[in-house]
Amino acid sequence: MKLATYRDGTRDGRLVVVSKDLKRAVAVPEIAPTLQTALDDWTAMSPRLQEVYIALNNRKLSDDFAFDEVQCESPLPRAYHWADGSAYVNHVELVRKARGAEMPPSFWEDPLMYQGGSDAFIGPRADLPLPSDEWGIDFEGEIAVITDDVPMGVDAKRAEDHVKLVMLVNDVSLRGLIPGELAKGFGFYQSKPSSVFSPVAVTLDELAEHWRDAKLHLPLQSTYNDKLFGKPNAGVDMTFNFGQLIAHAAKSRPLCTGTIIGSGTVSNKQGTEHGTSIDEGGVGYSCIAEVRMIETIRDGKPSTPFMKFGDRIRIEMLSPEGHSIFGAIDQKMVRYEGPDA
Repeated sequence: MKLATYRDGTRDGRLVVVSKDLKRAVAVPEIAPTLQTALDDWTAMSPRLQEVYIALNNRKLSDDFAFDEVQCESPLPRAYHWADGSAYVNHVELVRKARGAEMPPSFWEDPLMYQGGSDAFIGPRADLPLPSDEWGIDFEGEIAVITDDVPMGVDAKRAEDHVKLVMLVNDVSLRGLIPGELAKGFGFYQSKPSSVFSPVAVTLDELAEHWRDAKLHLPLQSTYNDKLFGKPNAGVDMTFNFGQLIAHAAKSRPLCTGTIIGSGTVSNKQGTEHGTSIDEGGVGYSCIAEVRMIETIRDGKPSTPFMKFGDRIRIEMLSPEGHSIFGAIDQKMVRYEGPDA
C-alpha cells in the first residue's frame, strides 16, 4: 500500500491512497482524514485502506484523480517524534578520518542518534529556503521508517514489528554550523533545518524481498544539478538495522505512534578504503560531505563546494524494473527573504 498527504490548507493535510504506479490517487476522509489518524488506529484502518488500494490499482473507483507529487506534503507534515541515527558507520569513519581522529570501537556497537525538529517538515517538491548559502548546505539521502507505539526497553528483534511505513528523507545539514554547535557539547540545533520526506510512504509488503533483516536492499539515487551523484545500496554496509535503531531510541522512553526513525546517510565502502565516485565507476555518495572528506584525505583539502542558492537535489529509489517506489524528493535551494517577505 502507498500513502501520501496532499496540501489542503491545514497543518496536517489530507490523506490520499496512491496507486502502485504512482499515477492515480483517491482521498479517504470516510476512513481517515490524515495519515496520523490512520496510524493511531492502524490495526483497524490499514485493512480498510488496503481495500481502497486494491480497488484503485484495479481502476474500480469513480472518484480517483491523477496523482501529482507537487501537491504533496511530506507524508507526515509534522510528527510527534523524529530521531535520526547513523547506521552506516563508513560515513562516520570518513568524517573522523578527514579531521585526523580515530573512531572509538563503541561506534560499531552502539549507534549514534540525534533528535531533530519534527514540527515543520518541508514538502518533497517545495523549494528549501535558508537565510545563507555560506553555512555549508548539504543534502543527506537516507531511508526512514514510521512506527506505531513502541514500548520502552523493547529488544531489537521485537522492534522490527513496530515498523509500519517506509519512506525516503533528505536530512539537510548546515555543515558550517555543526562544529561550533558540537563544541558546546549539547548537540545539533541550528545546523539541522527542516527535513524533507518522499511524496509517498509505503508498507513493507510493497517492498517484497527487498525488505529483509529490517533493511531496504535497493540503491538510493541522488541526482545533484541533473548529474547522478550517488546510487549506494541502502542494504549494504548498514551496521545497525532499523530494529536496532528503534530499540536504541526506546532504551529509556517509549515512542508514540507516528515516530519517524532515520537511517543516517546511506554510504557504501564499495570494496575500497574510501568509496568511489560515479565518475570513477563506483556507486558514489549520498551527501557532499563524504566527497569533501575523501578529497581532504587524498589531497589535504576539499575542493567540491557545498550547495549554493539555485542548486537542485533529487533523491529517489527505483525498483529493479526502473519504477519509482516512493516518488522523488526534488527541490531547489533558495534564499529565505524573512518573515515579512
